[in-house]
Amino acid sequence: MYSRRPSPTSPRRKAALLAASALLLTGIAACSPGSSSTADASLAALPGATPSELASYYHQTLKWRACGVPGFQCATLKAPLDYDKPSAGDIDLAVSRKKATGPGKRLGSLLVNPGGPGGSAIGYLQAYAGIGYPAGVRARYDMVAVDPRGVARSEPVTCLNGKQMDAYTQTDMTPDDAREQTELSAAYQKFASGCETHDATSRRVLPHVSTVEAARDMDLARAALGDEKLTYVGASYGTFLGATYAGLYPERVGRLVLDGAMDPSLPARELNLEQTAGFETAFTSFAKDCVARADCPLGTGTPEQAGQRLKSFFSALDRTPLATGDADGRKLGEALGTTGVIAAMYDEAAWPQLRDALTEALKKKDGAGLLALSDSYYERDPDGSYANLMFANAAVNCLDQPPAFTSAQEVEKALPDFEKASPVFGPGLAWASLNCASWPVRATGEAHRITAAGAAPIVVVGTTRDPATPYGWAKSLASQLSSGRLLTYEGDGHTAYGRGSTCIDGAIDTYLLTGTPPTNGKRCS
Repeated sequence: MYSRRPSPTSPRRKAALLAASALLLTGIAACSPGSSSTADASLAALPGATPSELASYYHQTLKWRACGVPGFQCATLKAPLDYDKPSAGDIDLAVSRKKATGPGKRLGSLLVNPGGPGGSAIGYLQAYAGIGYPAGVRARYDMVAVDPRGVARSEPVTCLNGKQMDAYTQTDMTPDDAREQTELSAAYQKFASGCETHDATSRRVLPHVSTVEAARDMDLARAALGDEKLTYVGASYGTFLGATYAGLYPERVGRLVLDGAMDPSLPARELNLEQTAGFETAFTSFAKDCVARADCPLGTGTPEQAGQRLKSFFSALDRTPLATGDADGRKLGEALGTTGVIAAMYDEAAWPQLRDALTEALKKKDGAGLLALSDSYYERDPDGSYANLMFANAAVNCLDQPPAFTSAQEVEKALPDFEKASPVFGPGLAWASLNCASWPVRATGEAHRITAAGAAPIVVVGTTRDPATPYGWAKSLASQLSSGRLLTYEGDGHTAYGRGSTCIDGAIDTYLLTGTPPTNGKRCS
């Protein structure tokens, strides 16, 4: 999902992969089952004039201070907790920047968001984007990040403590009988209730962490930074956030790059099925590479045969979890094992790590490698604590659209379609879509098209074998946007910018620095 990813095991790479993963297992926000394949409604633009009740927010001055990482500054942006009732109180949003280094004339601010939802934009900026983006881009732009409301440093939502989260992540995601279905539903209920009752901050912000509200916050940031138009690079869920901004404020769109695009018009069933198929595509690519190697832990033969072996391995973990040597006594069951494999699907550079982890598990009965991949996915630290990535992820998704499924019976009816989309991952991803069924706050959004009529050219980037945001989503979003320009990367992994394609990087860098977008339909490898 991110630009210029470092090596698979480095801290920066870890930060770059995590938020992308969050898009999946806690369940993509979705519409009710049985709705049409695409939404007819379009996101309406807000009035161009600033409402008087928001004037003080638009005219605020950011007070910058040194913070944590050398070269970066931090500030606090005030936003109304409820845009419909601005007098009801504020929410404090964390902002960070690294000023343009020069040479060359400063072009303004470049906001970045790594996605999730729930990924810390500030963590991403300070660990990677602020020092890893192309030197030419960093020379001309102040690199800026705002943690969205409910995320990381911006009044974060918290749902469970470390021990509770450990139990949650080990819950059986492929229930075999009514008892296990009840246990899974109870786990989702406990998670949802925890988000409302864990602390006063979570309870206060939970109804106000939608993508529309986060996009409106970005416009406050734009104004406070002194920019007439927004320049922005968003990845994965960050593309939905950026597209939403464009839909609300088309006349304020500057240079927008939406990499690894989501399709806002798809209801739950299509979203989840297409993403499930995307992970099957990614696994097939991994398996094709693996079975051609003499030491492939999934054996030789076809990718389909490798998939059957992996599925059998997951079933074995369901019956008998593997030891991991974990200090907290956790074993590798089917849920953690599946998460570990999925985490490695986001980038082909992680395939060697996955092969090693599967070799340890299958041949040495040691689940430590897959547990490490799963922990990185969930942002679990060695001390047993978790970042708020997964909490914010569910909070945003469950508010943006109604639940995909409201009962175990609805999931059961959909299982054949999910299994067809992915024999390996389908059942688990179907049951993952039940997570919003018990959410304590009613959804405020729904699936919709985004046209952003009148906006400047917007670059939409799609990767042909992207696991988390299938290529078809980029094509759809680019066609919805009145000024969308589709840029295609023919390759593996999640997103394209900074993944080694000089063609992709050159096109995006040129657009950011000169305002000239690539030709619509341009393809790179």
